[in-house]
Amino acid sequence: METQNITLAIPTDVLLKVKVIAAQRGTSISAFLTRLLEETVAREEGYQVARQRHLALLENELVLGTEGAVSWTRADLHEQGRSH
Repeated sequence: METQNITLAIPTDVLLKVKVIAAQRGTSISAFLTRLLEETVAREEGYQVARQRHLALLENELVLGTEGAVSWTRADLHEQGRSH
């Protein structure tokens, strides 16, 4: 994989904590941040795939077996809720 150097402006107190975390994990700050960014990208890509899948489901009619007819009233639902 090709890499590219970047410059980051990070608050000093945060950088010091990141240095400690990276050292505890036996890695460099660069590798640590790369891993965090890769995980973030993977999560976002997964979210986008799931979002598109669900939007496609919403655009297509879902067959629920009711043929659009409502077979209950609000009162029926409230009564059923009380009996359980």
